[in-house]
Amino acid sequence: MYLTINRFKVAPGQEEAFEAIWQNRESKLPEMDGFVEFHLFKGASTDEATIYLSHTLWRDKAAFEGWARSQNFRGSHKGVRDHGSIYLGPPELEFYDSVQCIRAEG
Repeated sequence: MYLTINRFKVAPGQEEAFEAIWQNRESKLPEMDGFVEFHLFKGASTDEATIYLSHTLWRDKAAFEGWARSQNFRGSHKGVRDHGSIYLGPPELEFYDSVQCIRAEG
């Protein structure tokens, strides 16, 4: 498995707008070969920012790279810069290869 994480710092008071952008956009992820799942997590809030993580799990690095080069990727990120006042800087992108997996029984 291959995990990609984007860490976003969202300006105070912009949380609803940020979440609406994600919830209302048309995702093409399920159409992509090797896509496993996506989550958007809301973290701690301070007077300075609210932290969000987008987490996308892929079968392998090649599947993620296929997504990153795809027209679906470009389409899903179209207009992101139009919402600059929501973000406190660019997202921080991280990549991880799985070294162990433990699953719930059943």
